[in-house]
Amino acid sequence: MTRIYALANQKGGVGKTTTAVNVGAFLAQAGDRVLLVDADPQANATSSLGVDKYKTRRSVYDGLVNGVPLEDIVVLSRLLRLDLVPSSPALAGAEVEMVSLERREYLLRKALHPIRGRYDYILIDTPPSLGLLTLNALTAADDGVIIPVQCEYLALEGLSELLRTIDLVRNRLNPLTRVAGVVLTMFDVRTNLAQQVVEQVRKHFGDLVFQTVIPRSVRLGEAPSYGEPILTYAPGSPGAVAYEALARELKARG
Repeated sequence: MTRIYALANQKGGVGKTTTAVNVGAFLAQAGDRVLLVDADPQANATSSLGVDKYKTRRSVYDGLVNGVPLEDIVVLSRLLRLDLVPSSPALAGAEVEMVSLERREYLLRKALHPIRGRYDYILIDTPPSLGLLTLNALTAADDGVIIPVQCEYLALEGLSELLRTIDLVRNRLNPLTRVAGVVLTMFDVRTNLAQQVVEQVRKHFGDLVFQTVIPRSVRLGEAPSYGEPILTYAPGSPGAVAYEALARELKARG
């Protein structure tokens, strides 16, 4: 059975792509077949796995706008069992082109359908907005939305809009869409503020919050520039230990 999750937060810089890439890597290491779909025009997930966004022959853009089968777009990452549907700069104009297409909110869901059975997990990285690309990801996410929340001031700012959008998708487009979990990221143990944010988020979301908290880590910030997940770049680092624990927790919840 394939589990499909979208990682979403319209606030940028909260660790969304980092979470998608590294959870995917540790799931693959554990023996699961994983597909990472980069639905962000910035293509950070693509770069984080060592794929040049400017040299991809095809990207998720071709799947959404031109109807190219995703099986013709998927590329292999350097990790066994972790595949990628890359993004490219062309995706920046996709939302304008998608507006006129029939059933535009279902384009990604439709594209994933023929290949979903090949994977145990499909993780969809989304742009920091609530536009049509994110809407497609939410509609395709039958197992829910994972929301990374940064452990900093105003962490909950703007989340109400995301939660309303998830409710809208569940009521009108996909009744299976829900909040699957909240991940606390960039936790700085040295500050009281970070602990206050953790307490605030746990109070607000309750059991939806994963027990694993991702620390602020220099190694996590460095790994994408080398085109590697933290699993291979710094396997013994605190960030790697945390993301391995988060992957295990996600599997347990499933």
